[in-house]
Amino acid sequence: MMLFLPFAASGGPPVSPAATTFFQVGFLPVTSSMIAVWGVAAVILAVLMLGTRRMALVPGGTQNLVEATVEAVQGMVSGLLDPKVVRWAFPLIATYFIFILLSNLVDLLPGVGSLGYGHGKEGGLPFAVDHVERPLLRPPTADANLTVAMAAIYFVMSTIWAIRFNGPVGLAKHIFGMKGNIGGFLLIPMAMIFFVVGIVEVISIMIRPVSLSMRLYGNIYGGENVLTLMLKMLPGGMAAVPFYFLELIVCIVQAIVFTMLCVAFTATLCSHSAEEGGHH
Repeated sequence: MMLFLPFAASGGPPVSPAATTFFQVGFLPVTSSMIAVWGVAAVILAVLMLGTRRMALVPGGTQNLVEATVEAVQGMVSGLLDPKVVRWAFPLIATYFIFILLSNLVDLLPGVGSLGYGHGKEGGLPFAVDHVERPLLRPPTADANLTVAMAAIYFVMSTIWAIRFNGPVGLAKHIFGMKGNIGGFLLIPMAMIFFVVGIVEVISIMIRPVSLSMRLYGNIYGGENVLTLMLKMLPGGMAAVPFYFLELIVCIVQAIVFTMLCVAFTATLCSHSAEEGGHH
């Protein structure tokens, strides 16, 4: 096994979906994607510390970047959620957007996925290998463990927000109750229909974390594989250049999609119908 340098990153089959495990702390494995997560977290903390160290009424530099990012996310959230829900959901959703965006962009950094260990390349440069089998760094969101964990946290928190907003009984009525003013001989059959619709809605709510996690993971991991394949098409990996621009767009779009889906799913649970709104 030999250390791999960037000039040897010109090919290989698609990367493994499993991150490289370096060592274990008790039962917890420390992987290449975890190290990348720590790096992203360190960058976020450093920027926040620089941006809030000397706050000014007229922001400039790093403070301006921090405030502009927070205000942009707040604008997306405030337009779709009840003001009370915004206070609960905004910290988590804003954190997700910033963290996912930076984690996705890790995929485009030189050396990520191409620095690592593999079989030595015969007749090649020193420390060069034919294919990286154990990369030192992996994009955090190309690891399904991370995306599933984020989706699970959102599912728990959105359930808590829905119960706080509607109350336990109100949430049950919101999901299974009849919408609109229906009476007479239609009351019983429509109640049965809305009950079935409520069951379908519960199934949909349970599937949402799977949809959130797999959409993000699949796009970033797929992009990583495409870049790996394109790097071996021409000498120097020139075939991958247009795909880097495409992957840049995918990284930004997927961060926005994950965030907006969280907002939309929260809005469906934390909202009142016109009749409920008038009463409340």
